Amino acid sequence: MSYAPPDRRAALDLLWQIDERMAAIVAAAREPAIGAMRLVWWRDTLARLDAPDAPVPAEPLLAAVAEHLIPSRLTGEAVAALEEGWSTLLDAEEPGEAEIAAHGERRGRLLFALAATLLGGLPDDISCAGEGWALTDLGHRLRGIEARSFARARAAAQLADVDIARWPPSLRPLGLLVVLARIDAAMPAHRIRRQGAPKRMFRALAYRLTGR
Repeated sequence: MSYAPPDRRAALDLLWQIDERMAAIVAAAREPAIGAMRLVWWRDTLARLDAPDAPVPAEPLLAAVAEHLIPSRLTGEAVAALEEGWSTLLDAEEPGEAEIAAHGERRGRLLFALAATLLGGLPDDISCAGEGWALTDLGHRLRGIEARSFARARAAAQLADVDIARWPPSLRPLGLLVVLARIDAAMPAHRIRRQGAPKRMFRALAYRLTGR
């Protein structure tokens, strides 16, 4: 968030919090049907925030979305569509290649497009960047080695077509995620990323200084 303009940080943080709340629902779901119902509740409640006379939700995160995120050029319905990316993971006990690919497309492409809209830029390769990042992120959440390997290989292919050097400075937060995703996608499937690893931190600093 420190890479984002100060006046955009609150809205950007809320967008990521919504995404992580949906991730937590999927991770905690012991019964797919119950997990799906909880995701649908969030989807429908977010969409209702677009109504001019929508009441302030009792849920603190939704109240913050209504106060800070909806006025920032995003609609509740657009944010609610993140549910589609997470619900695909409930279709099988262990996601296969089809579910993993769908998650990357429906979660990552939308999440990066929404974030880029908040930050004031929409390069033509933002969708590939978002899909690659989401697949890399999922590749470190999955349990199965084969599933991890597929997610990371597909992520690397998507990220290879992204040229963050051409992105405007306002998109540095997303560019940083691409830089780190490339490191994570290159890891062997048996390894899990360490968020505070020195190599990642030095690479993040280099990107902050050079934009590459």
